[in-house]
Amino acid sequence: MICDPFEFQSGQLPLLISIPHAGTRLTPAVEKGLTDEARPLQDTDWHIPRLYDFARAMGASILVGNYSRLVIDLNRPADDKPLYTTATTGLFPDVLFDGRPSFLPDAAPSDEERAGYLQNIWQPYHQQLQNELARLKARHGYALLFDAHSIASVIPRLFDGKLPDLNLGTNGGESCPASLSDRLVTCCQQQQQFSHVLNGRFKGGYITRAYGQPQENQHAVQLELAQVNYMSEQTFEFDAARAAPLQRLLQQMIESMLAWGEQQR
Repeated sequence: MICDPFEFQSGQLPLLISIPHAGTRLTPAVEKGLTDEARPLQDTDWHIPRLYDFARAMGASILVGNYSRLVIDLNRPADDKPLYTTATTGLFPDVLFDGRPSFLPDAAPSDEERAGYLQNIWQPYHQQLQNELARLKARHGYALLFDAHSIASVIPRLFDGKLPDLNLGTNGGESCPASLSDRLVTCCQQQQQFSHVLNGRFKGGYITRAYGQPQENQHAVQLELAQVNYMSEQTFEFDAARAAPLQRLLQQMIESMLAWGEQQR
């Protein structure tokens, strides 16, 4: 039985922060079928809601998926069409980021079970996302969507070497005007601690691509963070001291995004 597929807090700003991959809840079928290697749920976007607590306090709307991406990936299209030509994972990930299998032989959920995950987890999340963006546009005349992610800093199957600390994605400039992404890049350039890139390995997943519609006054940006900057990548524990300077930069980016929006009114 699927319950509470997401947590949502409505805010007063024209900004929605989407956090699709922080969930760790499993269905019985998924939990039963996982390999020992998959059970730690290492591909989770650990602690992202906590990292963005400042945005909640500022008055942003926050949408957080509760189920693990090993149940269903909320940042993939419903038809499971690949988003990248390089190595990736799909709507129902059968492999981990490092290429090891997620499920024991013949133990993955059935097609019927997965159809239920699509209907009862994926669709409610995206319906809430659409409803909130519509509400923000009705109230403010425009909506800003910030899709928040994180990933281990070294995953040879997905990218060479060490990932930049901040990986901004705008679907190659299609999900928001360059004037917005330029502002965010400027925030990154004004500090020395964290490396950054725009539209590098992570250009934005389905959420950025589907809901970034500048022509409709709906602007989307994805940010993929290297987890080493705010937590232990070995134990998955949050490191408040390490996270503090990153949170300051993230707040500057969010404030800059909001200031940009105000100028578009």
